[in-house]
Parts: sequence; C-alpha cells; structure tokens
Amino acid sequence: MSKKREWFLAGLVGGMVAGLATWSGAQHAYRRELFSRHPLRRLAALGHLSGLPTVATAHLLREYIAWESRPMLRGRAVRLLKHVEKALA
Repeated sequence: MSKKREWFLAGLVGGMVAGLATWSGAQHAYRRELFSRHPLRRLAALGHLSGLPTVATAHLLREYIAWESRPMLRGRAVRLLKHVEKALA
C-alpha cells in the first residue's frame, strides 16, 4: 500500500473517531434538552432516551411527539416510543 493511501485511511479513521466522540459528548451534554429550541440538542436527548426503556420515558415521548413540529424529529420519537413500548411489554 502506498504512503498516500495509508495517510488517507488514517485520516479517514481518525475523522470518524473524532466525529463519534463529538456526537457522544453532545448526547451526554444535551440529554436533558428534549424540549430545547435547538434541534440538534433535541436529537441528542432522543438518543439518550433510547437507552432508558421505562414507563416515564414512554410518557415523556408522548408529550414530546405532541409538541415537536419537525417531521424528522417527530418520526424519530415515534419509532423510539414503539421501541420503548415493545421493551416494556
């Protein structure tokens, strides 16, 4: 393998790892921001809730679905609610 290809692959992997670390940090920092005015924070909060299949999470997601105006985020919450309900059944 050539040196250029090795450097490219190392940069690609490094970028992916940095992106994953950044996203993980955002999820942790914004886990309580479900009703934030910032869509990225709401998405991170949904990601955090995906690991909490409880009755309280289901109730919170129902309220969020009624409140959310962005179709993409609402759809993510609906899918997450179905997952939580399945885990509780």
